[in-house]
Amino acid sequence: MRMGKKHNKLTALEREKISIWLNQNISKREISDRLNRSDSTIRDEIKRNSFGNNYVAVHAQVKAEKRVIKARHRHSLKNKSVYKYVIKKLRLGWSPEQISGRLKFIKPNNPYWEIHHETIYRFIYAKQNKYKALWEYLPRKQKKRRKKYGRKVLRLRIPDRVSIHDRPTEIENRRIFGHWESDSIVGKNHKGGIHTEVERKTRFVMDKFLKDLTAKETADKAFEMFDDLPKQAKKSTTLDNGSENVQHKKFGLDTYFCDPYSSWQRGTNENSNGLIRRYLPKQTDFSKYQQWELDDMITEINNRPRKCLGYRTPQEAFREELKSISARIPNRM
Repeated sequence: MRMGKKHNKLTALEREKISIWLNQNISKREISDRLNRSDSTIRDEIKRNSFGNNYVAVHAQVKAEKRVIKARHRHSLKNKSVYKYVIKKLRLGWSPEQISGRLKFIKPNNPYWEIHHETIYRFIYAKQNKYKALWEYLPRKQKKRRKKYGRKVLRLRIPDRVSIHDRPTEIENRRIFGHWESDSIVGKNHKGGIHTEVERKTRFVMDKFLKDLTAKETADKAFEMFDDLPKQAKKSTTLDNGSENVQHKKFGLDTYFCDPYSSWQRGTNENSNGLIRRYLPKQTDFSKYQQWELDDMITEINNRPRKCLGYRTPQEAFREELKSISARIPNRM
């Protein structure tokens, strides 16, 4: 009488025996009897883990182990540490792609921490997670163009204006550190605003509240933002044609101007402004906020991993560039 079949996973030794017996032309049914396994187990093993038309024990074991690891990835959110990390970062406004990529960056070659971004999306929209309302933390999927009310663009003469088309080609490819993009975010009823600067290579963001949108206030805040940076970190900035940028020569670095109504020519800054608007939606009264509160928001944005940076954060990339500059500057005693 045949004993009850084993139902646990095949071992490396069993796979070695299967390989030997197949080479001896022993039938699959006979192999299942010898190993006390079901016929279907042996058939599936040979079908799933063969290498080409041949079943080789070593290759079969490798394929089986990879399949187990992939299965773990699908269920990574059952890992308590991964679950907590995902929830925390979602609530900080990170996208599933950023979370997945960052985990690979901080836990390389660790299958227990690998999770596909689609797995996170499925988790968010799963029926049993409806009460968590995690979808509310997802970034916007469509972005409307922001109309800049009350800003003079037509026929405005900006002294010493240099067109973006005369900008050095080295700025275009983002390989050179120290080139920025400027913009202003308008507050409720056009009272006050935020001056933003984004470094093109590292995507690092700097922001200051503006008490008004005058050219003097904008120039003063821009100079203040750049003042503490080394010369190599403030080569140029690219602006739009708003009246608040008339005193651009006081910013403290070279300036270039986009074509009218061409915000896409400053795409890095436009994207960053979209992130800021998640904290401070349109019609927000900026007078109710302190600069330190804005600083906290920008710190969160600068500590989000970016796919374009290999899932480093803008903060990490910016610090690396500053360290590189510091290493090249002679130590003067």
